[in-house]
Amino acid sequence: MAIDDPVQTEDPATRPPESRSTWSALRPLVLRMHFYAGLLIAPLLLVAATSGMLYALSFQAEKILYSHELEVPVGDSAVPVSTQVEAAKKAHPEGTVTAVWPSYEDGATTRVLMTSPEVEEGKSLAVFVNPYTAEVRGELASYGSSGALPLRTWLDELHRDLHLGDLGRNYSELAASWLWVVALGGLFLWIGRKRTGKRALIVPERGPKSRRRTLSWHGSLGLWAVTGLVLLSATGLTWSKYAGENIGAVQDQLGGATPVVSAAIDEGAPSGGGEHAEHDGSHEGTSMPGMTGIDRVLASARVAGIDGKLSVILPTEGSGYVVKETDTQFPVHLDSVAVDPADGKVIDELRFADHPLLAKLTRFGIDAHTGVLLGLANQLALAALALSLVLLIVWGYRMWWLRRPTKERGLSAGRPMPRGAWRKVPLPVLLPIVAATALVGWFVPMLGVSLLAFLVIDVVLGQVTKAKATA
Repeated sequence: MAIDDPVQTEDPATRPPESRSTWSALRPLVLRMHFYAGLLIAPLLLVAATSGMLYALSFQAEKILYSHELEVPVGDSAVPVSTQVEAAKKAHPEGTVTAVWPSYEDGATTRVLMTSPEVEEGKSLAVFVNPYTAEVRGELASYGSSGALPLRTWLDELHRDLHLGDLGRNYSELAASWLWVVALGGLFLWIGRKRTGKRALIVPERGPKSRRRTLSWHGSLGLWAVTGLVLLSATGLTWSKYAGENIGAVQDQLGGATPVVSAAIDEGAPSGGGEHAEHDGSHEGTSMPGMTGIDRVLASARVAGIDGKLSVILPTEGSGYVVKETDTQFPVHLDSVAVDPADGKVIDELRFADHPLLAKLTRFGIDAHTGVLLGLANQLALAALALSLVLLIVWGYRMWWLRRPTKERGLSAGRPMPRGAWRKVPLPVLLPIVAATALVGWFVPMLGVSLLAFLVIDVVLGQVTKAKATA
């Protein structure tokens, strides 16, 4: 996304000589990097932005498309959750129940998650049950901890890997690896331009269509969007394949790993003796007379303060139930407890307030990236940010096209930035930049490998051009 040379409308003497000379030396290098990164990576960013915008809007679309499964008329009273689970099992005897999401608000269905041959590996069959009558309303494939239904799952996979599996994940990681580089490079170039007033920095120019006006819209919108774009890049990298592993390792070294409630049941140990059993003596050893199974587990969890939007994970051999709050809208409610299936006593509990700071920040970042942290406001902000990125890419390509040497040659492309920009950078400045680039390229491998490939190709093309000129 090229940016043309600045218009000299400011007296150079008004700036300190050191500052002016450093930026004048760095600017061609930043400009060349921004040009080539924008030109070559922009198609990937365009796909990521378009699919991400559709994904952000899919939350509300699902409520309309699957309203029959998600909503029911409000009844007088709900039947026991165990009765609802039995209705789902009767409708799908071939499935094995793995988790239950009880109805959390009036008119919402209960979701019973099963492993089933009807859905592909990695997904669950979600059976929707009317909490007032135990009537099965339908079933849909469900994916992930957020319970994405088929529409959102399809868009999520498109955004993440283009439905190509592990091979396709390289596209999204490459886009996320370069997004912050392109965004920050554009920010430095836009702020470093000389202009008559500060208004032109944040408000695009009006007037006849021209490359200058396109640049004004490109720069102004980029200034408004740069913070969100950098955050999208950072949060997207946290669960990428290569950079994500490095981020996770650093987080673990800093003690920021996300803790997990322990549901293990030690044979011979007294029930209710988990690590956090004395956190709140009011529910230690609580038993629920007249209740059995999941109903007793839910009652124990609510006594322990676990309420609202819940996920109940059924026990496996040697472990108990895990009841987790899943309300990710701020302020979040993400406490969890483990409950002994034998007597319904709490054996361990974990409060979100006790999570390490880095674990909390990672959770907030991922939830904001996926549009669940602030609900509808979060989703609309993501859609607006994705649309901004689409416009920035389109305007960037337009400026590149308008740089072509002659408009009479319709197929001619825009001129690239001159080579050799790095030679103008003073050595005391260049060496730290090279060292920092190498470090970042190692930590974010897709960025490092692609940057190295760009440099090799650029050197080869430069040699070919030099050979032709000599001939």
